[in-house]
Amino acid sequence: MTGNQIPLFPPRTVTELVEDIQALTIEIQELYCLDAIPWVIGVSWGKDSSTVLQLIWNAIAALPPEKRTKTIHVITTDTLVENPIVSAWVRKSLAQLKAAAQEQEMPVEPHLLYPKTKQTFWVNLIGKGYPAPRNQFRWCTERLKIQPANQFIREMVRANGEVILVLGTRKAESSKRAATMRKHQAGRIRQHLSPNASLPNSLIYTPIEDWRTDEVWIYLNQWQNPWGQNNKDLFSMYRGATADNECPLVIDTSTPSCGDSRFGCWVCTMVNKDRSMEAMIQNDEEKEWMQPLLDIRNELDIEDDRDKRDFRRIWGSVQLFERNVDGKTSVEHIPGPYTKYWREYWLRRVLKAQTQIRSTAPEAMRDIILITSEELSEIRHIWLEEKHEFDDSLPRIYKKITGETFQDTRLGAGNSLLGSDEWTVLEEICNGDAMHLELMAKLLDTERQYHTRSRRVGIYEALEKCFASSSRSEEEAIANARLKRDLKTAAAQGDVATVKQLSWANLKFPTKDTTDGDSGD
Repeated sequence: MTGNQIPLFPPRTVTELVEDIQALTIEIQELYCLDAIPWVIGVSWGKDSSTVLQLIWNAIAALPPEKRTKTIHVITTDTLVENPIVSAWVRKSLAQLKAAAQEQEMPVEPHLLYPKTKQTFWVNLIGKGYPAPRNQFRWCTERLKIQPANQFIREMVRANGEVILVLGTRKAESSKRAATMRKHQAGRIRQHLSPNASLPNSLIYTPIEDWRTDEVWIYLNQWQNPWGQNNKDLFSMYRGATADNECPLVIDTSTPSCGDSRFGCWVCTMVNKDRSMEAMIQNDEEKEWMQPLLDIRNELDIEDDRDKRDFRRIWGSVQLFERNVDGKTSVEHIPGPYTKYWREYWLRRVLKAQTQIRSTAPEAMRDIILITSEELSEIRHIWLEEKHEFDDSLPRIYKKITGETFQDTRLGAGNSLLGSDEWTVLEEICNGDAMHLELMAKLLDTERQYHTRSRRVGIYEALEKCFASSSRSEEEAIANARLKRDLKTAAAQGDVATVKQLSWANLKFPTKDTTDGDSGD
């Protein structure tokens, strides 16, 4: 068995499946009553996690009320870029779960988690300029999925000392997943519970780890949902897409990309195509309103986006790497974040899509929010304070696309000594010289930032950083980085002649040594 070949599990009869469910029910009840350690069930509301939640609900509901002493926390992470159909399903499911738990006196408490505003997809891509995620720079998973879930789990551990994390992972999903689960299984410190290497004092319980996909569907279709959800609706959602995988709750980086899944992010560029959304649009005329989302996702997912990105890394220095293609070696610079033009472009695209969908989507989806006001405020803050773009283009873009005035609730958001008029004058003075404009804008805005401070300690260092990152043209900056690299190589090799030939006096070293490294942002 190699690659992503799915491991084979012997088929079981329905009778054998029923016997396994009965055994699991007893197992769940015994584990639940064994101690006071709280349970956290991670659900995406796909088929696997829904099965686990239903199994546990039915098992605990069969206990007498006096034994239901321990709260079971159900957590779901909303990345804010979820497939809208799935997002609506999740919110409906959470509401039904909460109502049913209160009515049936079940110790189940649902939680909808979000990434911090500073870590959301659009704040990083549009605000900071991070390029669309790729395998070599998969910046999204940690920020959008892992951190919110882990933060909740850590808080539970701090409050209770320990926690049991229940997941719907199955060995039959892939050979890689099976190998990981077998590794955890070998290190079990208690029957049925595996240690969690990434989260101390948390144990993992995977009750359906040996189930096949058809058994999951048999269970969901033959056993009634106890909190009032219709499992056949879930089956219909899967049937509306080509892919049959779900994107599970992610707690560490070993979880593979879920771009092929039914329950992934609509902006996901980790795979060649979003086949699930394509299928939903093609298979159902009522879902054609999602086409603008697919268009944005496909436009983000281009093989070479160097023309849209700065020639420097996000910290302002040129970083070189050695590329080997078909035996030919070349030294090239690593492109950095999206330029001002393209960050503003992606903002327009998202706002246009949001405006269009609100007028074309079914009534239930017309309040859709693709980018929140909190995200817009943070993006504006980054452009103004970190990137020194004091023309303050976000409110103008927002007004032009939506027809509404952007209401920024951040304290002091509208206060500035510099604005679009000053930016226009500066553009005229610089006469098309982009690097000169950038340098002047940084110098002026740095002075502006220190203007209201009682102590201006650090202003000279800040101004020096402006010159270090923005005083050379692209050609000069790349040539300087190559010269520095050649000098360091010659010095390391003891090549005195080359070292003498290269002039140290002509080098202007960046504040951070970045001539080597990975191909990140």
